[in-house]
Amino acid sequence: MKQIIYTADAPAPIGPYSQAVLANGFLYISGQVPIDPANGELVQDSIQAETTQVMANLSALLVAAGYDFEHIVKTTIFLSDMSLFADVNDIYGSYFTSDFPARETVAVKGLPKGVNVEISAIAFKAS
Repeated sequence: MKQIIYTADAPAPIGPYSQAVLANGFLYISGQVPIDPANGELVQDSIQAETTQVMANLSALLVAAGYDFEHIVKTTIFLSDMSLFADVNDIYGSYFTSDFPARETVAVKGLPKGVNVEISAIAFKAS
């Protein structure tokens, strides 16, 4: 069975998908972009601000499901340009202390709403 995870502390979906889905101990978090859920506005002051908002959105979904960053086993980072990698990596890395998740980082032609970073995640917690 699957359980749909929803929280007002992360941006509402902007399409036909769920914020996150919990299935058999795995939490699949849809790609998060830098939308501030408090006002629905994009955070685009800097790549650091964008990344911080994306990580806050991921955190809100983890918490809503009873998980935390230690449970993340895989992430995918999408960037508008690979020149942003170092700044995104610095902020992303500050959310993990050890046993880092697997990940890939790719540059793509375009991201939703013209943002510069989107991150999805898969977390696991044994029952």
